[in-house]
Amino acid sequence: MSYAIIGFGKIGQALAHAFARKNIDVTVASRQSPEALAPLARTIGPNVVAKSLQDALEADTIILAVPFGEHREVAKALSNWKGKTVVDAMNALVPLEELDGLPSSAFAAKSFVGAKFVKGFNHLIAATLATDPVVDGGHRVVFLSSDDEDALAPVEDLARQLGFAPIKLGKFNEGGWLVHARGRTWGQLIFQDLFKKQP
Repeated sequence: MSYAIIGFGKIGQALAHAFARKNIDVTVASRQSPEALAPLARTIGPNVVAKSLQDALEADTIILAVPFGEHREVAKALSNWKGKTVVDAMNALVPLEELDGLPSSAFAAKSFVGAKFVKGFNHLIAATLATDPVVDGGHRVVFLSSDDEDALAPVEDLARQLGFAPIKLGKFNEGGWLVHARGRTWGQLIFQDLFKKQP
């Protein structure tokens, strides 16, 4: 399984730290050139490699860490997203009317034709997400939701590999609302820094 993070702002960098901590290879890309990103990527870890957007999108699992308004541009980079798992780590700070009344992930998923689309890694601030998720024997919780049950398994597996405790919330329009930022309204689980003992 190969991984890429699209967007290298605070959330993208926080996630890159999580991969580096576990020595898991990850590609990073953004609007900036790979050459511009490379020094920071190397600082985070030797397994964090900056590439062009097109090259990064060759990964099996792609984490979207771009501002919400840029997701359509990323989606246009591939004509067909079949076989890809896309993890939506974005928060849509736009009025609900602009999302056709849908949860932000359901709205964004329409642009990624053929992809398995999962909401995850969006409910914590970057500074928290960047720290070791294992504290006093507990694992920091990340919430996942998807309209495709099969899409959740590889993302759950990734979360566990990174040291997190994944908790499934169901479909976007069910438990997924709990972690969706929309307009000036925040889901009830956003900013909840919870830990779970692993069996």
